[in-house]
Amino acid sequence: MYQSFVAEIKKKVYKARHEALRQANKHMIKLYWEIGKGILERQEKYGWGKSIAEQLSKDLQVEFPGIEGFSSRNLWRMRMFYREFGNLPPAVAEIGRSHNIVIMEKCKNLKEKEFYIGMTRKYGWTKSVLIHHIEGRSYEQYLLG
Repeated sequence: MYQSFVAEIKKKVYKARHEALRQANKHMIKLYWEIGKGILERQEKYGWGKSIAEQLSKDLQVEFPGIEGFSSRNLWRMRMFYREFGNLPPAVAEIGRSHNIVIMEKCKNLKEKEFYIGMTRKYGWTKSVLIHHIEGRSYEQYLLG
């Protein structure tokens, strides 16, 4: 009797932790999308060059010491993320940041990206499974099937 109670509580804790991580991921993806949007829009409006990412990185690291993720390379990824997925923010927020980066860097067109985002959401693919499917050309097989 007690063991089933403990098992039930453990299950609830795992479920709550998983949901909390999913919600945090959604918020972080939204933040990255907004940062990328801001960088791209200001580059277009004011003609800012590549130095924006380096300066912004320095300023954010001063303001938020110890928080990783604001390197100039990551800020460029955020810009690329917005440029690539500007019309898919709800969908991309459903999968992990590393999944989005893989899709962004390995997929050629929007339809292919949408396919892999959808499949990752539907089947809960890990990053390595996603890479396996991209390298195995699952999208092309799907189109042929």
